[in-house]
Amino acid sequence: MDNHFYVQKFQEAVDTISLKEFTHAGLKFSVDFILESIALKIYKPEWSSNMESPIDAPGRIFFSVWVNEKSVEQKKVYYNIHALKLRNIKGYTIQARSFADDFRKRFEEDCQNWENVSVKYGPLTLMEGWIELNPDHLVKDLHFLAEKFLNLSPVIDEILTSYRSKI
Repeated sequence: MDNHFYVQKFQEAVDTISLKEFTHAGLKFSVDFILESIALKIYKPEWSSNMESPIDAPGRIFFSVWVNEKSVEQKKVYYNIHALKLRNIKGYTIQARSFADDFRKRFEEDCQNWENVSVKYGPLTLMEGWIELNPDHLVKDLHFLAEKFLNLSPVIDEILTSYRSKI
């Protein structure tokens, strides 16, 4: 896998996304090399246990799109939403399985709009899917997935609101 090529394409996607709607929604971007994968993460600092360092906070929710050696061989770009250690997020009382169930009930309305998606995972992976990898269209495909998540992100906000601590 040509790491430089994929980092460049992922960063180009972030640099060319119209940020107005994402900024208005409070969403931020990160392109990283993680676990031998090039990953684009979209997240809100408020969805983390450490707003100063939300990208690596122990408790956090984020959307991720990635490629690695295996996915490139399979000609796939993977995506998912992770919900990690939700009990660590201050101001909320969240049980991971309940949060995952609530998300998945709401996601049922939209899942047919996501390619090759499944929700048959434990509570840490709310959903996961893949699209075909076409290097010539990768930037456009990353834009497409980012926009889809932008439209889905209010669901996470709404569900989180129901878990807000009453103290």
